[in-house]
Amino acid sequence: MKWSSNIRKWSRLIHRDLSFFFSGMVLIYAISGIVMNHRDTINPNFSITRKEYKIAEKLPDKAGMNKEKVLTLLEPLGESGNYTKYYFPKTDVMKVFLKGGSNLLVNVKTGEAVYESVTLLPLTSRILSPSLLLSLLSPASSC
Repeated sequence: MKWSSNIRKWSRLIHRDLSFFFSGMVLIYAISGIVMNHRDTINPNFSITRKEYKIAEKLPDKAGMNKEKVLTLLEPLGESGNYTKYYFPKTDVMKVFLKGGSNLLVNVKTGEAVYESVTLLPLTSRILSPSLLLSLLSPASSC
């Protein structure tokens, strides 16, 4: 009788411990499955915010646009110091490139503007950076 109660006790303990372990594994696989299925919409390295607004003043066309006018458009956004360059992909649409990957898309005829701000996420971009992963995987150099 003593022997079967001892087996029952150990069976319950092992079952409980294995249940905790496999519950954690199922949770990890569930989260990684969701991330892998939606990897085209989830970017763990960057946060992209999109702001749409309308510019009240009349804007010049492609021939009349210059760097100074573009910088005045960037001042309300606080991005005039991050200006890189601009170009017109279409005759009435101007795209302004900013440092860090942000951009401003302006329809010069209607005054509609879309500002996309790209910011680097500090924790996940450091953890998932390719250079960090390569340094961890490469063998240590011996002197």
